[in-house]
Amino acid sequence: MTPEEEIEQLKKQLSKLLERFSEMVEHLSKVQARESQLLAQVSALQAENQALQEQLAVAQQRIKELEKQKTPPAPFVKANVKKPQATAQKERKKRDPQHNHGRKREAPTQIVEHRIRYCPVCTSALGGISVARRRQVIELPPPPPVEVTEHVVYHGWCSQCGTWREAPLDVSREVVGQGRFGVKIASLIAYLRTVMRLPVRQIQAYLASLHGLSISSGEIIGLTQRVKAQLEPQLAEVKQQIRASPAVQMDETGWREDGSNGYIWCACTPQLRYYEYHHSRGKEVVTAVLGASFEGVLGSDFYASYNVYTGQHQRCWVHLLRDRNALKEQYPEDAEVQQWAKDVKAIYDRAVAYAGPDPSLPPAKQEAARRKQQHIFEQEVWQVCAPYAHTSSPLHTLCERVERFLPELFVFVAVPGVPAENNLAERSVRPLVIARKISGGTRSPQGSDTRMGLFSLFGTWSAQGLNPFLQCLAVLSQKASLPQL
Repeated sequence: MTPEEEIEQLKKQLSKLLERFSEMVEHLSKVQARESQLLAQVSALQAENQALQEQLAVAQQRIKELEKQKTPPAPFVKANVKKPQATAQKERKKRDPQHNHGRKREAPTQIVEHRIRYCPVCTSALGGISVARRRQVIELPPPPPVEVTEHVVYHGWCSQCGTWREAPLDVSREVVGQGRFGVKIASLIAYLRTVMRLPVRQIQAYLASLHGLSISSGEIIGLTQRVKAQLEPQLAEVKQQIRASPAVQMDETGWREDGSNGYIWCACTPQLRYYEYHHSRGKEVVTAVLGASFEGVLGSDFYASYNVYTGQHQRCWVHLLRDRNALKEQYPEDAEVQQWAKDVKAIYDRAVAYAGPDPSLPPAKQEAARRKQQHIFEQEVWQVCAPYAHTSSPLHTLCERVERFLPELFVFVAVPGVPAENNLAERSVRPLVIARKISGGTRSPQGSDTRMGLFSLFGTWSAQGLNPFLQCLAVLSQKASLPQL
């Protein structure tokens, strides 16, 4: 190869290398541009991430503030039960010896003897026959079918008087009003509707399935209304005894009549129950139920309508202590709240444990001693509450409630037999709450009046230890009346 050709070849190679170098420089420029673009995107993402972190911090702070201001659930909503931590199982407590026995034998209504005379193996005659053991079987008899008694009344012509004369017939002790159904069916329907809280259609099914009785829903409702009308004197007697009682507890709960909201008002004593339905939840109902003649001690919660009663009044400590517990749970780290709750509960426990003055003292001195002790407890609880009333403390609401109702917190200390809580009234309205959930209420004022009247009488009989069905049957048969207390 000549030098010229070699030079020409080198020039071509150099040209190719320069082209390759130019391509690499161009590619490097593109890479650098892409890198700059990616760095800009990274910077933007970092700025956006920083902004999101700041927004998250603000949102978390707001959530904490809202949780502190969170509206508590309604009082009727039960809180979740906290299960205790699993610990070693405690040794089972032994029962008293008096409970270590089987079921007591019932008095037999019939006895079936199973005798044996010959050996079942060798057929030899047995001697020394005696009772080896007894075996009881408890069973219900077949449900009786409905009985239909047709009274055939004859008449005859009296030629002397010139008129027809009928044989006398009096079924007033057998039927309710002018209907065909007897007092046993009426009492059973009233019992199923009130005590068992069965809907009308379930009562229909029960009577048809067990007794073969076909009865319309309208007839069932009409029977309950006629039963209530015949029991009106006993119901008036219950109301009068309530008003004459030395201590009465009251409470109210919701009820619906023909789709409209109203309230059931309950007035009760340990042996009496009385219910009325009213559209209002106002103070005028308290006056109407108790009447102007009531002079006893009224037990109630802190609802404002009960303030209308100007006589002796015992407010419910269970409601107050329940609010105290809620405050403890709301401020578990607040030492003042925890100490206040502990002090108030200690005063209440000592008041409940107060045994009274020396029984050998004259009645007047015993009453004075009880009144003095009542004032001592009032002063103690106010000393605990006074520092927090009318302040910004979390305790100010309950302490101001104590201040307002202070003379009505320890009446149970001064008046024997008055409970410190309103539990009796709370438990007494519970059957009607269940009935409301089952049936949804009533459809007319007459229906409300009927249900309240039957609940009053059947509840009273149950509280007195009587069989409500048998007592209703006895009253309708005019063989007994409500016992005088």
